[in-house]
Parts: sequence; C-alpha cells; structure tokens
Amino acid sequence: MVPWIGALLGALLGLLLSLRAGAADAKARSCGEVREAYKAKGFSLLNIPYQEIAGEHLRICPQEYTCCTSEMEDKLSQQSKLEFENLVEETSHFVRTTFVSRHKKFDEFFRELLENAERSLNDMFVRTYGMLYMQNSEVFQDLFIELKRYYTGGNVNLEEMLNDFWARLLERMFQLINPHYHFSEDYLECVSKYTDQLKPFGDVPRKLKVQVTRAFIAARTFVQGLTVGREVANRVSKVSPTPGCIRALMKMLYCPYCRGLPTVKPCNNYCLNVMKGCLANQADLDTEWNLFVDAMLLVADRLEGPFNIESVMDPIDVKISEAIMNMQENSVHVTAKVFQGCGQPKPAPALRSSRSVPDTFNTRFRPYNPEERPTTAAGTSLDRLVIDIKEKLKLSKKFWSTLPYSICKEERVTAGLSNEEDCWNGHTKAKYLPEIMNDGLTNQINNPEVDVDITRPDTYIRQQIMALRVMTNKLKNAYNGNDVNFQDTSEETSGSGSGSGCTDDICPTEFEFIPTDAPLVDSDRREEDSSSASQPSWSALTWFVICLVLLLQKQCR
Repeated sequence: MVPWIGALLGALLGLLLSLRAGAADAKARSCGEVREAYKAKGFSLLNIPYQEIAGEHLRICPQEYTCCTSEMEDKLSQQSKLEFENLVEETSHFVRTTFVSRHKKFDEFFRELLENAERSLNDMFVRTYGMLYMQNSEVFQDLFIELKRYYTGGNVNLEEMLNDFWARLLERMFQLINPHYHFSEDYLECVSKYTDQLKPFGDVPRKLKVQVTRAFIAARTFVQGLTVGREVANRVSKVSPTPGCIRALMKMLYCPYCRGLPTVKPCNNYCLNVMKGCLANQADLDTEWNLFVDAMLLVADRLEGPFNIESVMDPIDVKISEAIMNMQENSVHVTAKVFQGCGQPKPAPALRSSRSVPDTFNTRFRPYNPEERPTTAAGTSLDRLVIDIKEKLKLSKKFWSTLPYSICKEERVTAGLSNEEDCWNGHTKAKYLPEIMNDGLTNQINNPEVDVDITRPDTYIRQQIMALRVMTNKLKNAYNGNDVNFQDTSEETSGSGSGSGCTDDICPTEFEFIPTDAPLVDSDRREEDSSSASQPSWSALTWFVICLVLLLQKQCR
C-alpha cells in the first residue's frame, strides 16, 4: 500500500473515533433532565442552558461544568430554605397538635366540670331550701366565681378564699339559727373569727380545703403546662436558618441539579450532619423539654389519683350540705360560745323575733352516689382524658434531639440507609465518608457541612428553655400540693401557699376554742381599736367582783 494512503486512512479513523467520543460526551453533558426537574418546581426555563456550561460563576455548588446559571443557583438556594422550613414544621406537627388539642380538651372538661358542680349545688339547694337559699345564694356563687378565676390564672389564694367562704356562711347561718337577735356588722365579723376554733361545720371545711387546693393547684398548673408546651413547640418549630445553614441546604438538596443529577438524593448520613448543624439550637432544648414532660407526667399521675379534681367537684354540693347539717346540730353549742366570746346581742324587733328556725333546715340531703358522677366534656371523664394525654406526652420526649433523624428518614429527602453508595455526598454520586456529629450546639464545632458559630447560642431558643424551666418548677410544686405563685420565699420553711402537700393524717388540725382570742363586742358597738383589742379580756369572775363592789358602795351610801 502506498504510504500516504495508509496515513490518510489512519487520520480518517482517528477523526471518526473523535467525533463519536465527542457526540457521546455532548450527550452526557445534556441538561435536559435538569430543565424538566427545574420546570417541575415551578420555575421558568428562560435562559436555562441545554448543555453544561463552565461553572466558575457558582458560589455554593462545585465550580465544575454545570447546568446552573447564577440565577438558578440563587432561586434553588431560596427553594432549599423554604423546603427546610416546611420540613421542620411538618415533622413537628404531631408534637404541636398534641399540646393544642389536649389543652383544648382539658380546658373544656375543667370548665364544664365547674359549671356542672355549680348547677348541681344550685338545683339541690333550691329544691331543699327554696327562698331561704336564694336569698343567700351569692355566698355560693362567689365561691364558684373565685374558683373559676383561680383556674384562669387570677391572683387568688385558695386557702384564704375558702376560709372566707366558710366565715361568710357561718355569719349567714348564725343569723338564721338565731332569728330572735339583731346582729351588727361588727358582731358578725366577730362571729366569723370563730370559724376555725369552734368548728361549727365539723371537719368538712378542713378536708375540703385540702382536697380543693391540691386538686385545683394540680389542674391549673397542668393546663398551664399544656399551654407552655404548645407555645414552645409552635415557636421552636418556626425555624430561621442561618446563612451557613442555607448554603449547606442548597449544597445538599440542589447541587445535584447543577451537576446534572437531579434524580440523585442526598446520602442519609450527609443529611444528618446538615440537619444537626441547622438544628443545633433546637437540640439544646431537648434536656429541659424532657424534664418538663416528666414533670407533666407526674402531675398527671396526681390528677388520676389523690388530686382528682372530678372526685372533688362532683360531690361538693353534698359536702357543703353535710357541713350545714353539722352547723345545725352544733347550733346550741356554737351560739353559746359565740355569745360568750362576742357578747350578748340585742334582741331583734318584735316582728323579726316572732320567727322561728325554718323547718326546711331540718331537711337532710340525699346521700351522694358515686355512680351518678356525670360524664362531662364531650363524653369523657378525667381518668380517660389524663390517660390519653399521658400517652401523647410520652411520645413527645426526646423530640428535638431526634428531629434530624425524623427529617432524614423521609423518602422524599434522602436516598435512605440502603443506598449508601448510590447517593449525593455533597460533591458527586458516591458514599458519604465523614462521621456523624453528636447533638447540640457545642458538638457542631467540627461539623463538615454547616458553618456553626458555637459561641452564639440562639437567644430565642434560650428564652424557650427558660420558659420550660420555670414551668417545670411550677409542676414540681403542684405535684407536692403547693402553689408556687403563693410561696412565701421570706420563710426558711417550705412556705405557705394556696395548698400544701400534707395528707389528712398529718395536716395540723385547728386549735381548740379559747374565748379570750376574740374581742368583746356589744351588739351596736364597734370593736375596740387595735391597741385595746390586743389586751386580754377580763374573766367573768373579775366582772362579778367589780359589780359586787359597786353594789356594796351604793348600799353604803
């Protein structure tokens, strides 16, 4: 063969092979799939390249041949931020709705329980006492008004309020059982001072005070806890990613687009490091959140057991009626002791003194039957409601530290654990090699994916941590029967409050009646001023001697 012909054939063969390789290379660098995926996101294809272009203009993705323009990179970066915010909100939907829905149910239940108790008492007392009760019904109405005000966060000291209720009831009943006398306001105030010493209502006020204070403190604190949990979950789930986080999100979610690999999803471990960096502050919430949930569960146990508000409020009408019956039975003794301590009152005018004790006061109420306990709040009872809340609360523990795992296990986000080799590792389609970071802000110092400033904790998250800490302290106090709002911090003791954790067996009982504890008052004379009232009153023997001396002096004259 002629030499030059052989050389020509070789050159033609080389050119053919080169053209084939170029065609194959051009096909590999096509941006057709990227354009389709980009359009599916709702973006315009105007000025979107059909084939890869040089990538020196890219700021986040690898500066190699790319299907992304600068405008595409900016838009996809904003898209990654939006999708991340939605992912966090969607993933936290369960914990947020748990607190929202359970708060609503518990609040409805409690309000309906109070309304039913008030209605039951009113119906019973109207049937039994009729007009006599209706003329004094504001005493009982005020009791329920104050109980509702306490529950809704009002500044009400339960113990003082209950003491006032029994004192007012004693004043009213004392007048009814002694219709032959006229009592001034000052005299009635003196009467009320003997509520504790004389125990005119038996042991009912003491027992009811312990039961009501413990149950109401637990119920109010529990519903406050549900409110705080709801607010914290709502606030923390609305994330504001940092610039470093947005860069990492773009690199993880949409740099595959720029590399011509729109169908390749991020590696699972790669996703975890990005999420742990972006949600580092949220993870720091976890410790206080878990303590808060544990405290909620403890108070829930109390609500099921000794602090059960339903078992206190349902029979409250019968308990008060029992106290009234005790007062009737002790009326002679009570009257004698009050007359001794407060002085002999003036007789009432003839028209009033002709009255006698109403016959209706001799009527006994029906005994309370626990089986008649009403089912309230949309067909539920406290036990069932609390059990349901406890189950949901337990599921919310460790939520914030496991949030990255919950997001990264989503099929729409990552390639999953089964595709460790066939996934996007931040640079290309291959296995992700860096180790997974631990949880929390300080552990992100060496995070390979997110630039995290561990010296600047998120102040908003820290505020939520503090809110949880304060609420946890209230819950612990409520568990022990104490209302932290009324703790006496000036005392070195556990403090006085709206309630105490004492049981019926160890709570101190009221002291015995001592006549000299109350000031001596005439029926139409005001009490002595504070200086004279503080002096002990004279005994009956002393008065007798003085009167005898005066009588003898008169006779001697």
